[in-house]
Amino acid sequence: MTKQIVFTFALLLTLSAFSFTIARIVRFFRFTRPAFPVKDFGKRIKVMLTVAFGQTKIFRRPVIGLFHALVFWGFCVIIFGSIEMVIDGLTGTERALKSLGPVYNIIMASGDIFALLVAISIIIFLSRRLFFHIKRFEGIEMKKISHIDANIALSIILLLMVSLLTMNTGYIEYKAITGDATVGLFPVSSVIAGFITSGQAESYGLMYEASWWTHILLIFLFANILPYSKHFHVFLSIPNVFLSRLDPLGKLPNMDNITREVKLMLDPNTAFTASATDTPQERFGVKDAEDVTWKNYFDSLACTECGRCTSVCPANITGKKLSPRKVMMDLRTRMKVKGPLMVKNGRDFKDSLSLLRDYISEEELWACTTCNACAKECPININHPTLIVDMRRYLVMEEASAPGEIKTLFNNIENNGAPWQYSAEDRMNWAKELEIKVH
Repeated sequence: MTKQIVFTFALLLTLSAFSFTIARIVRFFRFTRPAFPVKDFGKRIKVMLTVAFGQTKIFRRPVIGLFHALVFWGFCVIIFGSIEMVIDGLTGTERALKSLGPVYNIIMASGDIFALLVAISIIIFLSRRLFFHIKRFEGIEMKKISHIDANIALSIILLLMVSLLTMNTGYIEYKAITGDATVGLFPVSSVIAGFITSGQAESYGLMYEASWWTHILLIFLFANILPYSKHFHVFLSIPNVFLSRLDPLGKLPNMDNITREVKLMLDPNTAFTASATDTPQERFGVKDAEDVTWKNYFDSLACTECGRCTSVCPANITGKKLSPRKVMMDLRTRMKVKGPLMVKNGRDFKDSLSLLRDYISEEELWACTTCNACAKECPININHPTLIVDMRRYLVMEEASAPGEIKTLFNNIENNGAPWQYSAEDRMNWAKELEIKVH
């Protein structure tokens, strides 16, 4: 009974802290703009199954992609064991899901095998971060705290896997000595137990209990660390893939307020109607965190900081300042700073900073070629160019700010109806002296 009381208290404390954190983040979404409508659920489920669960984009780097996929699939399997532990902790039962029969054996055996595979994968990940210079893990946006954050999260995952294996090993040995039948199959832990030749039932029982509490409390701790970590993608990556833009990557979304203005210009009779005059003036493009869409902000929270986007960005590769990963991280950081202030003072609250210029420079934005390599490579379907283009829209439409070459292009379009400096009448002059055979 004491175990149940302690466990219930720990669970309630965990859920309370987690709910507080999530509610705080959800409040920030109230300050964002609408995005595309979420529909075509059949297509979204297909994308989620292939990209999120199938890890198809991860496998573009086959070797390290396999280890990452093993970690993901391992979590998907091991979560069933964690659910069982919660039920056991609340009810005082042992192996509450054993009524599943053969299915239970498969679940336990898979979790036991994946615990070893995940542990090996995490050791490889930690080694790469600590002892190897992986270029995509570096960058001006990757501060020391970012590396510490990653190492702490990986270390906790490693401890989770070790505690799971020791828990299963203690369980097997305890049941073997007491003569009771074990419930479930544990192929890896059975091999480990085979190397243990001595010990008393009490010591194995203590090993099991200590590992059980270590494992479940680490889960509770990890769940509350994740929202403040880059590993928040453990919760958000699957929903983010489900909520992906389904349009082709090269298609940039139109601005609804501009579309409305153009329609009014084409139909002057509607210019002074109530619906037109009562429409509140909106900011064109994105200047600060409250100007982004809810999907932009969701992308920033789901970002894994893996650097795959930046590693394929042609601007970054050629030495320019643009880093698509930094754009997402900057939005997340800016909302973390301004979000609480807007909750307290309202959406119209202004401080002395803004996402544009104070976090992301004009030089970074204009370096983007909108090639969509970053969006194509992102393993969880983050779409960086939509945010970058919206920030450039603000610069052009609100401040008339753009590089000189682009201003020349705008002037040519306005004066000549084309990007070139020649009038329409002179556009074919280049072909006058050509001798073209007509068949």
